[in-house]
Amino acid sequence: MPDNSVYKFIELVGTSSVSWEEAAKNAVEAAAKTLEDIRVAEIKELDLKIEDGKVVAYRAKVSLSFKIRERPD
Repeated sequence: MPDNSVYKFIELVGTSSVSWEEAAKNAVEAAAKTLEDIRVAEIKELDLKIEDGKVVAYRAKVSLSFKIRERPD
């Protein structure tokens, strides 16, 4: 039987003072606290926050997809 699932995409921005990888991880883990069945995460953009000529934060824009569940009748 074919899978007739529906997936939704959302975009989040994760931040970290350590790395882009940690920024992306923070975004996914925060989303996982309220979303179920996250399937794929894709990094869309990476950027830096700079203050006084120094990098103070790494930011990762992440696109997540998760499965939409049908409500029982």
